[in-house]
Amino acid sequence: MRTTRLTTLVAALAATVTATLGLATPAHAAAGDNYVALGDSYSSGVGAGSYTSESGSCNRSTNAYPALWAAANSPASYKSVACSGATTSTVISGQLSALSASTTLVSITVGGNDVGFSNIMSTCVLYGTTECVNAVSAAETAAQTTLPGKLDSVYNGIRSKAPNARVVVLSYPVFYQLGTVCVGLSSTSRAKINEGINLVDSVLASAAARHGFKFADVRSPFVGHQLCSYGSKWLHALNITDLGVSYHPTAAGQSGGYYPVFRSSAG
Repeated sequence: MRTTRLTTLVAALAATVTATLGLATPAHAAAGDNYVALGDSYSSGVGAGSYTSESGSCNRSTNAYPALWAAANSPASYKSVACSGATTSTVISGQLSALSASTTLVSITVGGNDVGFSNIMSTCVLYGTTECVNAVSAAETAAQTTLPGKLDSVYNGIRSKAPNARVVVLSYPVFYQLGTVCVGLSSTSRAKINEGINLVDSVLASAAARHGFKFADVRSPFVGHQLCSYGSKWLHALNITDLGVSYHPTAAGQSGGYYPVFRSSAG
């Protein structure tokens, strides 16, 4: 009798634990994700090498964080349409069509090209401190006035096309470690560039919050691996022979910086 009651109690407890664990496990973990990566060169993986032939000038890398996540997690489906040079408008016109009601996970970096990241860096390298500071200041004005509305349009489009998806908005890394001996740009220019990136990232964070999206901040992991740091560099410096990779994450920056942050944010 006691043995029977004990067996029944153990079975009941096991059933309760199993049910509880079942409730605690997200449905998407069991079903598998349908993952779509959107965005610009920081999502396509410019600077990380190993570009896929199908991506052409978009330069989608097998070392980029979306591809790394897909390789590690074997989702039900994976597609990256991220493209070098993408802006909010080209994401809307050329990338959102990859989404559908069956999409369960979306990642995106966008906004840097809207405020002219590449033009700013060219100005800073070619024309000196005054022009650099002025260029960043103009970009900061754009980030505060026009970028929020552009991001709203993109994020509204994502939610409309993929109503069931978890959406992860990733930040940009701050380029320079300050307070070190460093050749090239002046310390004033480096500080101003960092200021501009931090402002853009704050705009991205606010926009993500407005739409209920997850903001995944990569700035902290890149500390110690920035340009002018004493550690291993996760960002390409100015590269005269290949200007396109300049100021973009290396393969180590994608795997050591972007990928862990996205992995923890993707759920």
